[in-house]
Amino acid sequence: MLEQRVRSWVELQDALFAGSWNESLQRFRPTLAFRGMPDSRHDLATSLNRRGGNYSRQEHVMLRAFRKYARGTSNPCESLWDWLSLAQHHGLPTRLLDWTFSPYVALHFLSEDPELYGVDGVVWSVDYRETNRLLPRPLKAQLQEEGADVFSAEMLATVAGDLGTFDRLTRHPFVLFFEPPSLDERIVNQFALFSVMNDASARLDTFLEKQKRGVRRLIVPAHLKQEVRDKLDQANITERVLFPGLDGLSRWLRRYYNPRPPGARDEPQ
Repeated sequence: MLEQRVRSWVELQDALFAGSWNESLQRFRPTLAFRGMPDSRHDLATSLNRRGGNYSRQEHVMLRAFRKYARGTSNPCESLWDWLSLAQHHGLPTRLLDWTFSPYVALHFLSEDPELYGVDGVVWSVDYRETNRLLPRPLKAQLQEEGADVFSAEMLATVAGDLGTFDRLTRHPFVLFFEPPSLDERIVNQFALFSVMNDASARLDTFLEKQKRGVRRLIVPAHLKQEVRDKLDQANITERVLFPGLDGLSRWLRRYYNPRPPGARDEPQ
């Protein structure tokens, strides 16, 4: 795993888009998933990890109850992976972790909270072609058959219709990335995808620490956060766009018209 610290907006752009040239396509089409976090000390624990206790038992019970009580809502779900995506989207603790194809969306989540402008942030990037090398044979075959690098919920359901089957595909830990169904505009606008591991108690950061290729932690220092935030606002990467509706509009206005936060820095210390 590579860790890199940037010192300017220009250096940040270069780092985010490094390696995006796809020789086979002759296009700038990277195979990277991004996750932005406001504090570089934050880990990659899932919401289920953070609950503690018997992860697998809690996961099964909560998801079963969610499916039972959520039926009849406006979101049709055909497979377990649809239900799991819907549950994650609405805040149920799951083994999924939110990622995005967009480095700028990742930067939004790094810089959305002015109260944390006094600490360094981090953007994780993972090349899913590299993590796909460790997938069990049935999942690799599914990707090859579809000519894809990431899964859809439908593709996953073809190989594993339930989490027990998914976990038993191999004894070795692995991670895969899949695109959730377009449940609403928020998922679409955030260019979202999820990571999932074959063990509810597994920690993704622990897994990624052992990867020699395709994993990077990009440290964005505190002094750069305000500039990042202002330039994202100028590029219309805001709560109003990423969280369509009145709630997102109010979040954007509340932040945009706030005084400059006292923790923001103008230059490196």
